[in-house]
Amino acid sequence: MDRRSFLSRASVSLSLSALAPRALAQPSSASDAEHVVVWREPGRYGGWPANHGMWAWDDELLVGFTAGVLKTGDPNRHPIDRAAGEQHVLARSLDGGRSWAFEAPQALQPPPRPERRAVTGEPLVLPTPSRVAAPIDFSAPGLALTFRAAHGTAGAWLFVSRDRGRQWAGPYGVPSLDTPGFDPRTDYLVVDRHTLLVGMTAFKSDGKEGRPVMLRTRDGGQTWERLGWIGPETSGFRIMPATVTLGGRRLFTVIRRRDDQQHHLEGYRSDDGGETWTLAGIVAADTGRGNPASLVRLADGRLCCVYGFRAEPFGMRVVISRDEGGTWSAPHPLRSGAADWDLGYPRTVVRRDGRLVTTYYFNDPSGPERYIAATLWRP
Repeated sequence: MDRRSFLSRASVSLSLSALAPRALAQPSSASDAEHVVVWREPGRYGGWPANHGMWAWDDELLVGFTAGVLKTGDPNRHPIDRAAGEQHVLARSLDGGRSWAFEAPQALQPPPRPERRAVTGEPLVLPTPSRVAAPIDFSAPGLALTFRAAHGTAGAWLFVSRDRGRQWAGPYGVPSLDTPGFDPRTDYLVVDRHTLLVGMTAFKSDGKEGRPVMLRTRDGGQTWERLGWIGPETSGFRIMPATVTLGGRRLFTVIRRRDDQQHHLEGYRSDDGGETWTLAGIVAADTGRGNPASLVRLADGRLCCVYGFRAEPFGMRVVISRDEGGTWSAPHPLRSGAADWDLGYPRTVVRRDGRLVTTYYFNDPSGPERYIAATLWRP
């Protein structure tokens, strides 16, 4: 993503006018919205862009996601056949998000999951993470980063592209530091040429998910430090931070939280560059069965957050803050019409012309496939 946005992993950038908390009509989708298919194949499952990342260089856009085999039968589980294997893949657009091409870089492919190894007998062959030999230039114009699970080791893997995601180097090891280990998704902010902030999910002290934490490297990825825990450890889970800068050393992040059967999104604020965090309140009080946020700060100062709503009516929703996360609007639909709960995990970028491109995984009554979709829209 264009580093001028200070958000290389693309959380969300959404902007709706006139979102005061009053009674409004509930449209089936956002105004001026154009929905396009990024990737869809019969009998296949596409999911979870939020785990992988999204990047933009003017009208060239890139999004990562998981591609697998559809397996229906249990309505309470993701209908993906874990034993059939899955790919970590990309889709690229050269026209600002209207058309997309599929890519499957070999360097990003994960090792076989236990379910597949049990069926095929494939050995678990893990790549050996290396140390970053020379400092990464995080300000490089073609840079893209993605963080992945280290598959049985406590830390995380970092993959680096310097040519807009066409070739990838890595994995580079990110140590677990003083945490019980990481369950990483891609959430990072470029501070300067060699300084990067990374929002990460760590395991709790009991080894279960999860507790968000902010990491930092100041030498281009050669060494890492834990800055601060984002909130306390709870009996439920708190995962998947989505972080933006408010200017200077001020940061705001939205985390996915579950307590018993209640799923919601919660905001935290830091005034010291991520070292300490204070609770800023509820961003979205109900996300159905739970979904992570994407977050961006617009040029006019508003914070915009989009998420999947995993309850009826299933779809994608957006909330807006005009006071840097102090209060939030009522939820409004970005896209409705999904057939069931298995959707969301969005990422959004802002094009040069101000139009927004939001990617997510989706389903509809036309078929059982889970597919990657994009909504192009101008608030």
